[in-house]
Amino acid sequence: MTYLDEMGLSAGKKARLYKILFQHGPANGRGVFLPVDQGLEHGPRDFVPNWDAADTRWLFRLAKEGRFNAIVLQVGEAQKYFWEFAGEVPLILKVNGKTEIPSDDEAFSPVNATVETAVKMGADAIGYTLYVGSPAQDRDFIQFRQIREEADRYGMPVIVWSYPRGSAIKNKGGKDSLYAIAYAARVAAELGADLVKINFPKAGKSEGAPKPYDTMDLEGVESARHAIDSAQRTPVLISGGEKEDDDSIVEKARQSFEAGAVGLIFGRNMFQRKLDDALRLCDRLHELCAKFGTN
Repeated sequence: MTYLDEMGLSAGKKARLYKILFQHGPANGRGVFLPVDQGLEHGPRDFVPNWDAADTRWLFRLAKEGRFNAIVLQVGEAQKYFWEFAGEVPLILKVNGKTEIPSDDEAFSPVNATVETAVKMGADAIGYTLYVGSPAQDRDFIQFRQIREEADRYGMPVIVWSYPRGSAIKNKGGKDSLYAIAYAARVAAELGADLVKINFPKAGKSEGAPKPYDTMDLEGVESARHAIDSAQRTPVLISGGEKEDDDSIVEKARQSFEAGAVGLIFGRNMFQRKLDDALRLCDRLHELCAKFGTN
């Protein structure tokens, strides 16, 4: 028995998630994912610290040699490069995205690819960014419903990047508060995500948030566990965020696994390092996966 057996998945979704989580990477139900959708989300600035990463073939080399469970790409880069690596590294196709140029006060991420395209390309899952708390969330919910239903028809797992955004979030503890992160995790689960990606919650009280979060003072593992537990029967991936030193990112990974996360989804913390440095960090993360993994 694995946690996949408890999720009520269709055969197609279960097979694809089993491939990603139990046949690639550590192959023990825990995973390390390489998201590279930042070229659309942030422009080329995230590649400047290590310009090699601007070349998607270099990113695939990192994914292969670092034994990542999957690489995450937007449709253009996937079309141009994945055919060279099909069958070697699982692909998660992001089906929506936006630039960072407009304000996030009314954040919305429009769809730019279909689930059918993901299936034709040989992807094993799709990714969708959902902005919880944005004034545009009504459009977001409707757009996500359409994607989710299409994914159900094709047996394609849906991984939701669930991000608190918008002016209202700023006034209720902020986008990294426990209130906001736990709420985002729960919303993704409620709307039908198969996996959810969240950030590691900021320690301390969520000042300005509704009760009881305005007085809850959790940090570290306990804070992450509360957020993860908010997404019952929806496995959680923890994001790495901006680049940190090796020891800090390994400690975040350890706390994430101890809190119950099934995987780590680290982009800039990987591709902003030179290849040899990134691979050494991968080895340390795989040691943690071995410790916390389960068959």
